[in-house]
Amino acid sequence: MKIILIGANGQLGTDLYSALAQHDVVAAIQPGTPAGRLSPVFELDIGNGADVRAALAQYKPDVVINTAAFHRVDDIERDASIALQVNALAAQQLALACRETDAALLHISTDYVFDGAKRTPYVETDLPNPISAYGATKLAGELLVRSAWRKHYIIRPCGLYGTAGAMGKGGNFVNTMLRLAREGKPVKVIDDQVCTPTYTRDLAEQIALLITSGQYGTYHTTSDGACSWYEFAREIFRLAGLSVPVTPITSEEFGAPARRPAYSVLENRALRDLGIDRMRDWHAALAEYVAIVEADRGQSL
Repeated sequence: MKIILIGANGQLGTDLYSALAQHDVVAAIQPGTPAGRLSPVFELDIGNGADVRAALAQYKPDVVINTAAFHRVDDIERDASIALQVNALAAQQLALACRETDAALLHISTDYVFDGAKRTPYVETDLPNPISAYGATKLAGELLVRSAWRKHYIIRPCGLYGTAGAMGKGGNFVNTMLRLAREGKPVKVIDDQVCTPTYTRDLAEQIALLITSGQYGTYHTTSDGACSWYEFAREIFRLAGLSVPVTPITSEEFGAPARRPAYSVLENRALRDLGIDRMRDWHAALAEYVAIVEADRGQSL
């Protein structure tokens, strides 16, 4: 397949570029960001509808994968204008451009479309009810994509971490925990938010499988199991062989401007119904990731 991968130099995009190696992938990156080893590559501002339509007309993809998002959750709570443009309006324009060229669109949403009031895993048919401005912009993106073009895959991952880090946030949670531990700084982690952190390499391989199915719709795509961020941090340190005191705190004590769902565990029911759920338990995924990070660190010392 011919695929345009938007955000190919990001945390998820990097793993997707590898997972899609058997396809003809054209990497699109935000203007002014490093291309790294990507080839072929072109710069694309997804907020520019004319440029988006021109790119699709030029490359004629079978599938467009959109990993671009504005996800500084607390900043968005203060001013949602940029997030609304990137997460919703640009996604709509991309879906319309895909409709014009008959290309399927895979768009990435988030677990933050749910309010966290449920205490059993959310399935794809549960009613979204975001409690943050970020979640609201991502839900708006879902709705606009669905209404614009029937050939869509909307996926909802959670708590992503990968070897490329998270450019928009200054590093992912796992890397941040390891850095704080080695700097000898106090580690306090929220213990009243339960979710399922997900390794981007696993997610990328799942997406590569999903886009060959031709089964359009909404899919939850997280690792299996559940943990609080406090439990996740303790497992990170255990796997890294670090003896680090970790203090559990509440969301109220942490005092972030934006509310997070207290429970956003997702069940990959739609994937399982298709018989293509390849997402493994979060413990196994994290163990592989920490081993890679520690090996890379050892080589750099």
